[in-house]
Amino acid sequence: MDKISYLKGLLAGLDIEATSKEGKVFAAICDALDEMKQYTEELEDRIMELEELCDILDSDLGDVEELLLDDKDGCSCDFCTSVSEADEAFDADEQYETICPTCGKCIVLDEEALEEGETVCPNCGEELEFDFDELELEELNSLDADAEEEEE
Repeated sequence: MDKISYLKGLLAGLDIEATSKEGKVFAAICDALDEMKQYTEELEDRIMELEELCDILDSDLGDVEELLLDDKDGCSCDFCTSVSEADEAFDADEQYETICPTCGKCIVLDEEALEEGETVCPNCGEELEFDFDELELEELNSLDADAEEEEE
């Protein structure tokens, strides 16, 4: 930004008349550079303010997250579940994927839906029936257990 001052001094030292064509061009260029300098300084100030605000918001958000996570683990209400309870509930619900014969989209079924023998496709609304007996369900469970052991 010191170069703008240098250019103004150089222009003054060359004794170019401000009314000549060249003088008008050089004066306009110096004015444009001054405006750009002011605009840039204003932007830098605003960026600094925004960075400070982001740091404050980040800190406040961290405090809120900490409060929420700490409260869930120690909360005794019926609505909050701790992370370990949620994991146990997820592990307890076996889920199975199948393809709807009507719409061809994948749907996820839990063990309860398989035991009932019927469900409704959430994509197309078609009623689907399953004819599994206990032996087949046990075979599916054992296949799932074998697959999980292989993954580990």
